[in-house]
Amino acid sequence: MADVLPLVEARLRTALGEPDARAAVTFLGTDRIEVLRFPAGGPEGDIVRYATLGMSAQPMSDPTAVLADPVKGPRAELVLSVRAGVADTDKVLRPLAVLAASPQVEGVVVAPGASLDVGEPLWPGAPFTSVLVAEPGGLVEDLELDAPLDPVRFLPLLPMTPNEAAWKRVHGAQALQERWLTQGTDLRDPSRRSVPLE
Repeated sequence: MADVLPLVEARLRTALGEPDARAAVTFLGTDRIEVLRFPAGGPEGDIVRYATLGMSAQPMSDPTAVLADPVKGPRAELVLSVRAGVADTDKVLRPLAVLAASPQVEGVVVAPGASLDVGEPLWPGAPFTSVLVAEPGGLVEDLELDAPLDPVRFLPLLPMTPNEAAWKRVHGAQALQERWLTQGTDLRDPSRRSVPLE
């Protein structure tokens, strides 16, 4: 079976440019997870992006399955985009690696619409402790792999305040995203306040 990670890294570089930093985290009983930082630049200028590398090495499996299928199953990496220079967002590397390891550690399948909680601020002083997993395909195209492997999807993460996360649990991901849209929320602002939820 071909190692998918070099292909994943090549796709990230094609879409986001050259990373200027990378950090590796290994959790007990899991494969190594790297987080790459892609510097601000390009058409948007001030957006820095963080992408995981390693989550897609194994397919995610249904936590109720007796045996995990080593070949078939969804594969994904996580991508976070924030405005540069507003907060110490480089400290997000470890929380991102924790989220990327969650399929191996907790047996969860990470998919669009899901909430992922790290239980602490995503970076020092951040008003967010969780993220909403958004639909893939906009920033980094899916990476098709040889059959029977599922493609690797690059899932954008949208930071949520605790109030937004609680509201989303009741009303759903679609309703929260519509609320953000109607309020003109800058989801890349690392110090933004919670959207009005009344």
